[in-house]
Amino acid sequence: MNMRTGIFSLVLFCLIFQPTEQPLPRVFRVVPAAAAAPQLTLVSAVICESIKEFSPQYPAIVFSVSTGGVSCFSFFDPVPQTTPIYHYWYYRDKLTTQFKLTLKPPSWSTFSSIQLRESDIGPWRVEITDQQGKVITVLRFSVTE
Repeated sequence: MNMRTGIFSLVLFCLIFQPTEQPLPRVFRVVPAAAAAPQLTLVSAVICESIKEFSPQYPAIVFSVSTGGVSCFSFFDPVPQTTPIYHYWYYRDKLTTQFKLTLKPPSWSTFSSIQLRESDIGPWRVEITDQQGKVITVLRFSVTE
């Protein structure tokens, strides 16, 4: 940096940061926003052959009708307050059954199950929704011979 550039920079600095007769602004303390209330959170959801000790057994996306039935398992953590959720079971895009399930704090596992018949071969889905009807997740699976 040559002498001319140095003097120009010093003058510019003094013009920008020259003292004024006005008092400096007060320093405001930043107050953090209140911690957001915990929201209902789905940790896992699967379609499986059965439930044993509240644990899904043999999760998959394709099931033989010979298994006799399937279950939709869902685990929520946290559960801030007692809350209903719904499992809506659809076969070929037609609602076949629905379950209202209640979740309780602080975390909760729940499931719904259906029995399988020969006429149930084809595409299925389960929509898990909250009390307002908001879809939390959709699980798709197929039943084969």
